[in-house]
Amino acid sequence: MAKPPRDATYDERLASRQGWLHIAIGVVCNNRCLFCMEEDREKRAITNAAMTPERVRWLLETERGAPEVCFVAGEPTTRQELPTFVAWARELGYPRIGVMTNGRRLSYAPYATALLRAGLNRAYVSLHAHTAELHEGLTRAPGSFAQTVAGIRTMASLRPPGFTLNTSTVVNKRNLPHLGEIYRFLRGLGVDQVVFNVMKTEGGGETHFEPLFPRYREIAAAFARVCREAGQPRPPTFLVDIPPCTTTAVPDFNRGFVEHPNRFETRLDHAGSPGEDVADSPGLARIRHVEGREKRGACASCRHDPVCPGVWSGYLARNGWEEFEPVQ
Repeated sequence: MAKPPRDATYDERLASRQGWLHIAIGVVCNNRCLFCMEEDREKRAITNAAMTPERVRWLLETERGAPEVCFVAGEPTTRQELPTFVAWARELGYPRIGVMTNGRRLSYAPYATALLRAGLNRAYVSLHAHTAELHEGLTRAPGSFAQTVAGIRTMASLRPPGFTLNTSTVVNKRNLPHLGEIYRFLRGLGVDQVVFNVMKTEGGGETHFEPLFPRYREIAAAFARVCREAGQPRPPTFLVDIPPCTTTAVPDFNRGFVEHPNRFETRLDHAGSPGEDVADSPGLARIRHVEGREKRGACASCRHDPVCPGVWSGYLARNGWEEFEPVQ
């Protein structure tokens, strides 16, 4: 499927999405984010440790043709084989090869250089605030702010032509008043795209819902202010994972995608989890993460209904349907 034109609408962009390949490899993480979807760290360690190099190679060969492969889950840079996995992806012809990371290990220039030489051409770095106090209150990892900022600066200074440096900031009640400051801080570090991700009611997002999860309408209003104050017609910032009916005040260009990965994990310790076993590869499952959302009858009259996955059940259980109105 061809890439949608730059002027495509939100609905057209979502309708044209292609499934990216996400491979869960990170056994551990050196942050302990309050809102982490992988709150069960012991289960993650068992599951991701079973994603052996042989399984990674099999997936890369089987899924050739995907527009992007991204190494995810836990903290992928703690996996010593990551440069090898990146090199395999380049060898097999993947046009975009990325890592979803907290960026702390990227602060070591020799390691960052090794990833770039292997073929890494995209990084998604998680930074949740513009100050150490705010960021580390969320990551529960002293020193993580300075290391992540250093990692972003290192990648910005070393990146070759064609490399894309993106960030991911999980929006919550603590950082919601500071979205504009966060955007300006990250752009000042050389970030290409600043992405604001809305929390999900999975893992820590469910456990810490009341103290952390803002209302969708509040998030959309705060992000719309960021866009207005950015000082350019199409600022490179996007709000994702939020029902589109709540973001009508946001410029259409800045309404980002809901995640649409083909994510693969090992089936070990995954009994009862959403996903389908992968043919010819016992122990692997394709995890789609579409369960846990709801729609109501009125959603059928909304223009976004064909591309909207619905609202998290955990969110509705606390806040109800009042703020969701079909867009005509």
